[in-house]
Amino acid sequence: MLTALQGILGWVPLGLPAFLFVITIVVFFHELGHFGVARFFGVQVEAFSIGFGPAIVKWRDRKGTMWKISWIPLGGYVKFLGDLDGTSAPDHEGLQAMSAEQRRDAFAFKPLYQRALVVLAGPAANFVLAIVIFAALFATVGRQELSTQKLSARIGAVTAGSPAAAAGLKPGDLVRAVGTAPVSRFEQLQKAIKASRGKPLVLSVSRKGEPVTLRVTPKWIQVPDIYGSQSKLFGIGISPAVDPSSISLVRLGPIDAVGAAGAQTWFIVDTTLTYMWRIVSGRSSAAELSGPIGIARISQKAASLGLLTLLGLAALISVSIGLLNLFPIPILDGGHLLYYGCEAVLGRPLGARAQELGFRLGLAVVLGLFILATWNDLVRPNLF
Repeated sequence: MLTALQGILGWVPLGLPAFLFVITIVVFFHELGHFGVARFFGVQVEAFSIGFGPAIVKWRDRKGTMWKISWIPLGGYVKFLGDLDGTSAPDHEGLQAMSAEQRRDAFAFKPLYQRALVVLAGPAANFVLAIVIFAALFATVGRQELSTQKLSARIGAVTAGSPAAAAGLKPGDLVRAVGTAPVSRFEQLQKAIKASRGKPLVLSVSRKGEPVTLRVTPKWIQVPDIYGSQSKLFGIGISPAVDPSSISLVRLGPIDAVGAAGAQTWFIVDTTLTYMWRIVSGRSSAAELSGPIGIARISQKAASLGLLTLLGLAALISVSIGLLNLFPIPILDGGHLLYYGCEAVLGRPLGARAQELGFRLGLAVVLGLFILATWNDLVRPNLF
């Protein structure tokens, strides 16, 4: 326990400010999306809070909105007229007692499409924020591009238990030839492995300047994928040593930068949804989910590499927060959209009891995920 505490305190000086910087940016723009569209449709916004709990500072603007920065920096909320609290649960008794003038400004009495757009605006703002950050980075700093033409046939890593490991290949080995065919690039080695169709290959290798001849047979092997589980791949179980000279930063023009930023944002969405589906289908473990401690630890690493890296992390988390909020779980934005979908089908809102039960179940699910992710952070190897 003492070691864990020392580990936590070790990253607090840099990790905590970096974590607060990232979370504050992401939460602020998410809530600003709700706020901006609500104001556009004439909804009275009673409170705009970054964080939960008692306020550190607060002030009221000329339209009556109370702006707050609160002590618990793990989210935020916008409270509209007619809401019971920061979860946007409707105050049914208060709504019934409203005058006609108050109802005109209350969120719950706005047309269905307006309420849906207000809710959707939060996640949409997260995606826009990510695209803006990625586009700015691609246009000013550049996008990393790996040149396969410059990637040598040097082995960077060997998968344990693979044909390469059994044959005696080691990291650092430089493959000079496959059979009688010389190779100088890793892609040539890959093509030779694929063309073998499972027949043995004779590799001429240079190991610390000394020639070595090895015999290896490609086959279908289990290799770890980006989702933390195993997938099948035909090969021998090696990956290239990446030479810094094979990586270059290419600055993109404004249009190309926005397109690349959109593609990067979609890649994060697609990867996340695929991973979540693999968890549900039992093909991946939920052990890779990270909570606040894990995010703070990553923020520390990003901050140590500079502001631009930290901004890139903010874009990544912004996409994740936007996507998470679209899940159809009551208490999240996706849960409200689910309710509005039911209202559109039924021609009336769901009953107060059904909505209350849904919010309670949604809260239980969110708290359960929070506890699971935090537990993963605490037991993950090498976290401390």
